[in-house]
Amino acid sequence: MGGFSIAFKKHQQNRRSPYPLEIRTSLPVSPSLSRRPCTVRRAVSAPFIFNLQSLPPALQTLMGPPLTLSGAAAFPPRTLTLRYLAVPSLSLPHSLSNSLPLLCTASFGSHRPTLHTHQMQNAEVAKAVRFDGPIIDVNALSAIKDCELVVENCITRTLPPALTLERGLQSIKEAVEELKLDPPSSASGVFRFSVMVPPGAKALYWFCVQPESSKVFPLFFMSKEEEPTYKTLYLNETRGAFGIGAAAYFRCSSSGPTGESTQIKRYLSNDSALIKAYGFLDVNFNSELSSMEHEAGSFYFFIPQIELDECEDVSILSATLAWSGPSSCPFEEALISFESSSHQVISYIQNTGEKFPVAHIQSTLGKLDVVENTLILMAHRDVTSPDAINVLSDPMDLEEASSSSQFIVRLSPKITLSSNMLSQATERSYSVRDLTNINAVWASLIIEECFRLGLTYFCIAPGSRSSPLAIAAASHPLATCIACFDERSLAFHAIGYARGSRRPAVVITTSGTAVSNLLPAVVEASQDFMPLLLLTADRPPELQDVGANQSMDQVNHFGSFVRYFFSFPVPSDLIPARTVLTTLDSAVHWATSAPGGPVHLNCPFREPLDGRPEMWMRSCLNGLDFWMANTEPFTKYIQVQHYHSNTDATRQMEEILKSIQASDRGLLLLGAIHSEDDIWAVLLLAKHLCWPVVADILSGLRLRRLSSAENILFLDHLDHALISNSFQNWMQVDVVIQIGSKITSKRVAQMLENSPPRLYIMVDEHPCRHDPSHMMTHRIQSSIIGFVDVLLRGHFLYKSSTWSDYLQALNNMVARELSFQIDAEHSLTEPQVACVISKTLSPAKALFVGNGMVIRDMDMYGQSRTNFTDNVTSMLLNSRLQYQLIRIAGNRGASGIDGLLSTAVGFALGSNKQVVCLIGDVSFLHDTNGLAILSQRASRKPMTIIAINNNGGAIFSLLPIANNTDPQVLDKYFYTSHNISIGELCLAHGVKHVLVHTKKEFQDALNKSDNERMDCVIEVQSYIEANAVTHSSLRTFASQAANDALRILMKVSAPGSVTLSPQFLVCEILRVEFSMYRIPLVAPPTSADPDCDCATLYREGFLLHLYLEDGIVGLGEIAPLEIHEENLQDVEEQLRFLIHVMKGAKINYMLPTLKGSFSSWIKSELGIMPCSIFPSVRCGLEMAILNAIAGKQDSNLSSVLSCHTNRDVVSKKSQGVKICALLDPHGTPEEVAQVASMLVQEGFTAIKLKVARQADPIQDAIIIQEVRKKVGYKIQLRADANRKWTYEEAIRFSSSVKNCDLQYIEEPVQDEHDIIKFCEESGLSVALDETIDNCRHNPLKTLADYVHPGIIAVVLKPSVLGGFETSATVAWWAQHLEKMAVVSSTFESGVGLSAHILFSHYIDLHQAQLFKTRNHKVDPPIAHGLGTYQWLKDDVTTDPLKISHHPNSECVEANIADASRLLQNFQVNDKVIVRKSTDEEVRRYNLMVNLKGKLYSINAIEVGQETQDNVLVFLHGFLGTCEEWIPIMKAISGSARCISINLPGHGNSVGQSRATEEAAEKPRLPIEKIADVLCNSLGQITSKKIILIGYSMGARISLYMTLKFTNKIKGAAIISGSPGLKNASARKVRCAKDDNRAQILITYGLPVFLDSWYQGELWKSLRSHPHFQKIVSSRLQHSDVHGLAKALSDLSIGRQPSLWEDLKHCETPLLLVVGESDAKFKAIARKMFDEIGHNREVRDGSPDSSCKIVEVPGSGHAAHLENPLAVAQALRKFLTRVNKEFID
Repeated sequence: MGGFSIAFKKHQQNRRSPYPLEIRTSLPVSPSLSRRPCTVRRAVSAPFIFNLQSLPPALQTLMGPPLTLSGAAAFPPRTLTLRYLAVPSLSLPHSLSNSLPLLCTASFGSHRPTLHTHQMQNAEVAKAVRFDGPIIDVNALSAIKDCELVVENCITRTLPPALTLERGLQSIKEAVEELKLDPPSSASGVFRFSVMVPPGAKALYWFCVQPESSKVFPLFFMSKEEEPTYKTLYLNETRGAFGIGAAAYFRCSSSGPTGESTQIKRYLSNDSALIKAYGFLDVNFNSELSSMEHEAGSFYFFIPQIELDECEDVSILSATLAWSGPSSCPFEEALISFESSSHQVISYIQNTGEKFPVAHIQSTLGKLDVVENTLILMAHRDVTSPDAINVLSDPMDLEEASSSSQFIVRLSPKITLSSNMLSQATERSYSVRDLTNINAVWASLIIEECFRLGLTYFCIAPGSRSSPLAIAAASHPLATCIACFDERSLAFHAIGYARGSRRPAVVITTSGTAVSNLLPAVVEASQDFMPLLLLTADRPPELQDVGANQSMDQVNHFGSFVRYFFSFPVPSDLIPARTVLTTLDSAVHWATSAPGGPVHLNCPFREPLDGRPEMWMRSCLNGLDFWMANTEPFTKYIQVQHYHSNTDATRQMEEILKSIQASDRGLLLLGAIHSEDDIWAVLLLAKHLCWPVVADILSGLRLRRLSSAENILFLDHLDHALISNSFQNWMQVDVVIQIGSKITSKRVAQMLENSPPRLYIMVDEHPCRHDPSHMMTHRIQSSIIGFVDVLLRGHFLYKSSTWSDYLQALNNMVARELSFQIDAEHSLTEPQVACVISKTLSPAKALFVGNGMVIRDMDMYGQSRTNFTDNVTSMLLNSRLQYQLIRIAGNRGASGIDGLLSTAVGFALGSNKQVVCLIGDVSFLHDTNGLAILSQRASRKPMTIIAINNNGGAIFSLLPIANNTDPQVLDKYFYTSHNISIGELCLAHGVKHVLVHTKKEFQDALNKSDNERMDCVIEVQSYIEANAVTHSSLRTFASQAANDALRILMKVSAPGSVTLSPQFLVCEILRVEFSMYRIPLVAPPTSADPDCDCATLYREGFLLHLYLEDGIVGLGEIAPLEIHEENLQDVEEQLRFLIHVMKGAKINYMLPTLKGSFSSWIKSELGIMPCSIFPSVRCGLEMAILNAIAGKQDSNLSSVLSCHTNRDVVSKKSQGVKICALLDPHGTPEEVAQVASMLVQEGFTAIKLKVARQADPIQDAIIIQEVRKKVGYKIQLRADANRKWTYEEAIRFSSSVKNCDLQYIEEPVQDEHDIIKFCEESGLSVALDETIDNCRHNPLKTLADYVHPGIIAVVLKPSVLGGFETSATVAWWAQHLEKMAVVSSTFESGVGLSAHILFSHYIDLHQAQLFKTRNHKVDPPIAHGLGTYQWLKDDVTTDPLKISHHPNSECVEANIADASRLLQNFQVNDKVIVRKSTDEEVRRYNLMVNLKGKLYSINAIEVGQETQDNVLVFLHGFLGTCEEWIPIMKAISGSARCISINLPGHGNSVGQSRATEEAAEKPRLPIEKIADVLCNSLGQITSKKIILIGYSMGARISLYMTLKFTNKIKGAAIISGSPGLKNASARKVRCAKDDNRAQILITYGLPVFLDSWYQGELWKSLRSHPHFQKIVSSRLQHSDVHGLAKALSDLSIGRQPSLWEDLKHCETPLLLVVGESDAKFKAIARKMFDEIGHNREVRDGSPDSSCKIVEVPGSGHAAHLENPLAVAQALRKFLTRVNKEFID
């Protein structure tokens, strides 16, 4: 049998004719024609009609009516070619049994009309595109011509997330239909559509529902399980990949040519999401011959046309279209092929919703003619990794491809392979005829029917009467069984399995009290709608009520707690065996249909209970022959969907939708949600509604990982915010949608009860009433997905809601306060356990949380994350949803503490995840028999059980009863205190146990448990009293935070306040200016060299003026200390940068909260890394913004920080800040003591003396002794050693001053690790200063090592710590531990000193409030280290700050009002101002270059003085423009003249002349010509030698010019650049790849190209940048797409000559700049560095320093965009080095 293809092909005489046409048709023909190729040619004119009457009748029948093709006017005669080609056939209708099918497609040229294709029912899928590879043979490429090499770049379109798999497939089909309306003009290409779909496992069942007579191949399922067996297919959800069809394939035969080889080599590449190919190694598969054989060195891989890839947290549905010209697989055939695949999968996709598809899986696998071989592995790997194309020296090694040992693949109708999918039982014919007695028959029927119904897990309790059932279950070849001696634990274990798998487990028990032990679990399952099947053995009727042993009435034993009860008769051959099956089918239907729950089947048995033979009549099996011959249940329950609409229901839903749409204060409340698909649906609903969301811990979204880019407001801390009475009164909700029945938070429920919404909608699948507060106005019984589907169809206009914005700001403030309080606590607390656990969870894990305190802690203190790594969704640039979901379960039906450990073990098995169980000690002890189940470790992943042991029931300590009950009564009858060893219990059961007491021990134990992959119980030691104090403290601070936030927000909405926008904008920054000052000093600073000349001493710094649009000015000061990491030049560079990027930035009222608000603002608003700003600059920036906000509120810095107005200040006594004098000892001890005495006379009550200034520490000690003797003991003395002593020297000093009553000594030792040892040995109190200078990136982590009570103070220098935000965090930490927080100035001017005074005042107020909260006595005011004002001879203001003796406090104080007045009414002292700086103007111009008769127009911009000797020229990368360099240029403009040039094709620069559609025909613009053009252009600008700075493409040009024009270039900075490709074949491949990219750019336009371009791995870091969308938008401004395409092709790295050899001779200074996370270019930079010869010595014998590498932290490939300040600093340092070397 064969077939042929008939083609009518109109040959093109004119290449650009819009009417090329080819028609192919698939027709039945006589076998006599099937092997006779022939060609008929005739001339035709258009329009023309092809007359079917000339065809044979069989052809006419299938061709249908005449086909008329109309074009424009008639065009010249064409040749019509009729070709016949044999095509193999699969199957044919009976009427065409003597004919063969042919394939019909229509293909069009570059200007195609819309395509209309239809699926050929009897046609095999069109031939897929063959690609060479995935291994690239370099030798094979070296011999071929450029025109014979094609690299196809796959274009990936990411569609919006879909609610269901069906919707996902439909959206792909719609996208394909759109593509058909505007078909691609290219002769070849690869398109891929991807959509995120619900994460529940569906791949296996989707494979199984495909028809046995499938017309589409290949068809496969591949498991992703780590240790799969055929039993695991039936035990729980098996994730994997499903695919159908082949869009493309890779094939290699080691035995020789396959007959498919062509001269053209075709490879597949991809800049976007990675594409997987599936297949086999050492296998030669021939699809044409449908043959497969083992052949070493061969391989066959294919890319599915439709693929479902299931990962742990997300499922991606993809479709791939590949086509390659009219002779191979044209686009039209690819469409038909896709539609064949999609038609088949859509036809059967609705069946994937079956609850428990065990029978279907078993049936499918049994029917297929499968070759089962567990030694075969199915390989899969990413075939489009960029490295596969770019790095030919290290080609893809297929031997390293990932593989699966569990799969099934239908490669053709005749070839089906599988591994670990089948057992002998799969194909067995079930029969009970050979069983020995009727008990065994009934028991076997029950177990078999359970399995067919999807109940594959059997929990067996030992007992005699249940022997038939136990034996039958244990004997079933595909069932999984577990045993436990405790029926209660066993039943709870079954509930856990149901929670994890959403399918019932079967519990088998003997008779008597064994049945009663199931009651607690039955109640829990009933209350929480968990399906459960109870098979309880019973005595026969004659042994009931007669005193028989182990007998009781078991009829309706569980009453109303079961959904269904039936007591079987005693097994008898007089009763049809069908009774057993139909009864069981009915029971399971009740258990699994809403409202699901437990069902009870009572099974009485007479003896014999074992396998002893006993005659029975086979006639009882009548009617079971068909059932035994298949694998389906006897009775199938089918729910028919009513498609006619219910008018009343529809009207009611429309009314509800209108109310929802009209809501201004809607709240989405999420209770317990059990399935991943439901969690997914609710997440889509939250994104659609744009309402605030309150997610319960059991909703699956409380501990979510969700990208910060997602516009979903989760109120994770509403519970704690509601502690505030003010917030409770303010919080009003008008509409509530609650999904899931129960919520954990009592306060949220009370809030809604106290202020009922006008509309309260409750959605759940069961019909039961869950309305304890009697508030619900609408009860909707629906599946979650069904309800969400209705709402997603509704149109919701996004409304900017001030209420929602308020809630977000308030929630953030409470969250930051709770996070700080928990992290600042040095001991391991129970809330901290919840935090740590939530941070360690991943999609591969799940959490089971017990009842009592632990679930409340997890609900209140568990942390979600917005910064996470997800290799799947991060590649989907436009997925519009980047997330990770964490499954969480708990027994909240009856909320008891029994059976929790057993439930957790069952949940681990059912969910098929690594489960972390958090449980209290009493709950643990209540279910220690669960350890017996845990120790069996049957078919599940390892568990980590965390037991909080506070020796009793801690939750009672938080209830009102704890305040009104005798402690002894509480301890005995409520706490139930115990001394039981959990470790000994674990030892008895053989379970690993770890006891932890500290944070570090707990974290280490968790990490070790993960790495060891074994069950482990981690016991956390806690204490009831301490836990009660911790929770009380957290409630208090959360309430204060809510009150503070509400106070700020009320200011915003107060009369006369600025108009609000969604982000509470105060206003826009109009401009920023800075000026440099120089103030003379009266003495050298304490940090200066003692021998310096006082006459020349100055304090230099900068004043920052931040202007708001309403005229308010915020003042800041930047005064770096040279002894730290900064200098004036560094600082000025950053200021020049900041005054540019801050122009137009928005500041908001929440910035003064400090808890991360400034860091977040800097990152999101300015787009720079907070840690890249110098500490003094960050301090000045924060100072200016805070002063501006204070000016807006007619307040001061202290008030805005403490959320008070001036009227809120508690007393007049708090209006001053106590000052500590600073004394730098010079002279004899007596002279120093005299100076100290004078300071005391001035009114100072505290003096700090600098020590470690003498040759011997004893001399310092003598000075301290003399001072103490002189001033007496009422004066506080402090010492500061500035880390100058060794440990031994510090000890010597301490031993001599023990009686001097030092308040503390700052930094006594050089090594910070010796500080605590010094405290303990010396007995002196210590203050931290330099130790915390570098803690600004993570203060609490650094400070965690210094909780020792001997460390009593921290010294805060805001200009060193990096501003007030970090300083406040350190201060709060110190005050939390009852240490002193001392603010210290660093010789700032009056502006900085005033801000420090106000900040000190805020710190004092905060401490007073803290002490008040803790009911502690308020300590006397702390003397802050602000005495440096005495060093200033002049000031930056004409009205200097007055610090003097205060008569009321009898000490030297700084007045708050004076400090506020200086900042608000600042008058500059022009005498000390050196210069002023504003944002520089950018100069723009065009340069015309005439090079060899061709004219080039080059666009350039310039910043900086034209008289500068240093000229820096910046070259951007592909798609960039000269504009992107402006911030960095302005930063460096103080040191150089900076010029940025648009490369040809970019911006307004034009190469030769503006590119047109014929650009490809123009002469190329290679890098050599570009370099000449640029040199000519630069010659017009300057005659000086220049320094080049280039990025990516611009870096390659810069490097070329540096190596070729050494007389014009004196240095080059290469940012993410390369010298080219060494290998000629590599260059050839890259040329082909870039040519294809250029073609895609022209064909599909810039938006499609950018989507694909920026999905590449190279841009992973950039994609997470807060301004990424802004960057992409700037790329869309290019108007000359053809010019861009030409630049991409002409300047391809493949066409660039390799510069590696030239590098060896490079003597020009080079700076190689690479991003920290850019592994590829880091490796290239290292190779360049080695190539240059860094060990080569220069003339004086020193190592050559002409090349250096700088790694930019926190950035990837686009380092200059991701961390511009770090790049600017590196460039300026490079400039200094180049100048030095140039002079030398």
